[in-house]
Parts: sequence; C-alpha cells; structure tokens
Amino acid sequence: MASKKGIIITAVILAAITGASFLLWVIPQENDTTFIVTDYEGYLNGAKNIHEVLQESIDIEYQNLRDGKISPMDYIAITEITSSQVTTQISEFITSKPSEQWQESYISYMNGMKKFNEYILETKVLANQIENGNQGIEIQQTIDKIESIKAESTEYVKKSNELRP
Repeated sequence: MASKKGIIITAVILAAITGASFLLWVIPQENDTTFIVTDYEGYLNGAKNIHEVLQESIDIEYQNLRDGKISPMDYIAITEITSSQVTTQISEFITSKPSEQWQESYISYMNGMKKFNEYILETKVLANQIENGNQGIEIQQTIDKIESIKAESTEYVKKSNELRP
C-alpha cells in the first residue's frame, strides 16, 4: 500500500501541474514585445557601431570573394549569418518606439539597415552567379546594382545623422 507521505507528494505534484497549466491557459499569450529605450542617442550610437562592424566584415569578405580568396559557397554562408544579424537589428528598431524628436532619425537609420541587408542579399546573388560560371555583362550588372544599393544605404545613414536632435 502507498504511504501517506507518498500520496501527499503525488497530490502536491498533481496540484502544481494543474495550477501551472491553468495559469498558462488564463494568462494571455499575445503579448506584443516592446524594446524600451530611454537613451535614444546611446541606442542609436550602439546600433551604428554594430552596423559598422557588420559592414566592414561583409565588405572584406565581399572583396575576398571578388579576388577569389574564398569560395562562393563560403561567402553565401557568411552572408546568411550577417543578414540574420542585420534583421535582428531592424527588428529592434521596429519595436524600440523612440520619442517623437528621434523618430525621423531612427526611421532613416532603419531604412539604411534595410538597404544594407538588401546589399548583402545582392552580393549573395553575385556569389551564386560566380558559382554558376556566369560572366561578363550579367556579373557587371549585378556589381553595379550592389554599388548602387550600398550608396543608398550610406545616404540613409547620413540622413539619420543629420536628423538627430
């Protein structure tokens, strides 16, 4: 037969499981996450530093791809990681909800990050073209597009700096 102690422990465990299940059912699960920022300038400076590191890293690897120092497949792997990091930064911008005086600067910087992500994805297209043996005009058109997107990203960042309060 079961001891009183065993029955009590079993009852407590079942009560805890039932209580936890009930709480999960009762507590709303649709919480919109908000990234709260109180030091808008500091946050923007931090995001800018991360962006600069990612940009420098991808620029070095992009040049290595063009010089044939790394394979297109290795470069594609690098772009996927970097793009994921940029997407995370963009998500933080979306949820940060800056004050009115910082909104234009934040929005411009976020647009710069989106263009930077587009730049990364376009360099991935170039890596695929190199991997597939494309030559000449197709590759040059992609390189021109890459440079254009990078310039747009830089312009958004400059605009963000000009719009800071």
